Amino acid sequence: MRRHIPAAAVPAVLLVSLLGCEAQKSSSPLSPSVAGPIPGVEITPPKLLEPAQGFKYKESQQPIKLLIENASSSGVRPVTYMFEVATDTEFTAKVYARSGVPAGDGGRTSVQIDRLDLGRAYYWRAKADDGANSSLFSTAHFEVLPKPFLAAPGLVAPINNDRVTSRRPTLTVKDADRNSAVGDIGYEFQVAMDQSFAALVAAGVVNESPGQTAFVPDVDLATDRVHYWRVRGSDRETTGPWATTQSFRTPLPVAAPAPTPGPTPGGPCVSSNPESIVKCERAKYGHMSHDQMAALMRAIAHSLNTNAIGGGPYGILRKAGGTNCGGYSCDVLCAGSGSGQRQYDVLGDIDGAQSPGWNGPNTVPNIRVDVCEVQ
Repeated sequence: MRRHIPAAAVPAVLLVSLLGCEAQKSSSPLSPSVAGPIPGVEITPPKLLEPAQGFKYKESQQPIKLLIENASSSGVRPVTYMFEVATDTEFTAKVYARSGVPAGDGGRTSVQIDRLDLGRAYYWRAKADDGANSSLFSTAHFEVLPKPFLAAPGLVAPINNDRVTSRRPTLTVKDADRNSAVGDIGYEFQVAMDQSFAALVAAGVVNESPGQTAFVPDVDLATDRVHYWRVRGSDRETTGPWATTQSFRTPLPVAAPAPTPGPTPGGPCVSSNPESIVKCERAKYGHMSHDQMAALMRAIAHSLNTNAIGGGPYGILRKAGGTNCGGYSCDVLCAGSGSGQRQYDVLGDIDGAQSPGWNGPNTVPNIRVDVCEVQ
């Protein structure tokens, strides 16, 4: 026969012990002290976003933020996160650890870690936990690059005051030594007339080529002069030192070619025959522009007067309207003025053959009298 024992008869210590056991073994899924893993609850590993696998940080990019995409859970308990960073894959040499990080907004959670030593590889991982169940760890590695080092490039040519063969010489350098913290390099070249580089005459930046990099000035340098040049590399964040200044001498001036046989512009045409003079002056030109035809008219008139051809003095004829060459006739010379003016057609087909000749004189009333400027 079972006897009912009143609660008042149970010792207080035993009653507390019994209630404590019930609390520790609570099956409520939201209880802080839920017993063991809750069956059927699965938590996915968080996705590691930053730093991505193999990412390399420069010194300037510290401190580093660890960012994950939140895990998903089939349970009802709130999830927190654990972050760890170590220098080994087994995570025995941890340099950072933090647990109980509440889930962030927007489906992502992050923590910021203190500055890490330079020039080392690091491993990081994260997992989700709801106090009863937890996910697997997600793991990745990253690197913190060493302090940037970029040496001066080696100068190849021209050096030692060598005389170059072009007024736009090719300046060549060997690629600069650097460490892994330095990115893609461009080389800044400077050319000057003085060693202080106050009088720059050419400058530019050229992206590095494998082995050697070359720069060509975009202007002609002064002839037979000593020029100084220098160069340095930069990845736009780290800039190396200038290389030792070198010098070169530009080419000697090129002598003017000897004149070719035959008439040249401005040379004398000597004859007592006006048509011979016209042909002589015309032979000094190829196919002429309007400016050249104006110059030819002046030259013919001048030579006619120099050779004292009768009927002069000769000049060029003003012509403001119609086809003209700088305000003058392109093909007609003149002598005299007013009703006594005489005109001579000395160039045929000005837009085609431009043939020389001596046709005239044409006089009033067959001409339009205009100003005749004697040459």
